[in-house]
Amino acid sequence: MASHYRAPMKRSVMIAGHATSISLEPVFWEALKAAAAEEGIPISALVARIDAERIEGPEPANLASAIRVWLFERARSAPAR
Repeated sequence: MASHYRAPMKRSVMIAGHATSISLEPVFWEALKAAAAEEGIPISALVARIDAERIEGPEPANLASAIRVWLFERARSAPAR
């Protein structure tokens, strides 16, 4: 479990034709990759969708925070295994 506590990794993702740098811990990159694969879309498309939802909010969080919250909500709403 301690491996999930590694420092954030910065990656560049294309959103609407622009490269955006996002820093997330490895566990979140892994979860984002899995979510995109389950939906059959590239990570960049999923990040763009999360970004669009984030911007619509009354007080938008930064993109990395929005991704973490989106992944948390997704995990929380998943059926129990």
